[in-house]
Order: sequence, then C-alpha cells, then structure tokens
Amino acid sequence: MSYRRAATLFEEHTERMKRGPFTLHQLRHSKLAHAAEAGASIPMLMALSGHTSVRSLAKYTRVSAEALGRWQASTDPASRHRDR
Repeated sequence: MSYRRAATLFEEHTERMKRGPFTLHQLRHSKLAHAAEAGASIPMLMALSGHTSVRSLAKYTRVSAEALGRWQASTDPASRHRDR
C-alpha cells in the first residue's frame, strides 16, 4: 500500500472522531511527543524518527507543561525527601 493511500484511509477512518480527521503526520508527531514526555533520550528519539538533526527533531518533541512538571517532581532530590 502506498503512503498516499494509507494517509487517505487513515483520514477517512478518523474523520468522525472528536477533533478529527487526523493525518499520518499528526500521528508521527504525537508518537514522538509522547516518547519525549516519557523520557526518551535525544538519540532514541532521533533513531525513532529518522531525523539526523536535533534542530529538525525539536519541533516534534515539544513537551507539555504537565509532563515537564511530572518529570521535575520525579527527579527533584528535595521532593524525594518529602515523600519519606
């Protein structure tokens, strides 16, 4: 199946979803953003995406404020002491 055909089918099957239809490009963007939020390293994200430049990867890996807050809380030594 060609990429164009897959893209058309994906859009057709997501058009009735809330905020749809979605594109394969949006799906790719979402996968990379979720991987970044889950803590994937830059080399891992580059391998996953096929990007060879951190600059081009950066637009795909914008992390939400909520994910940043969770990461900061989990890595902050002061917060670990408060949980004891």
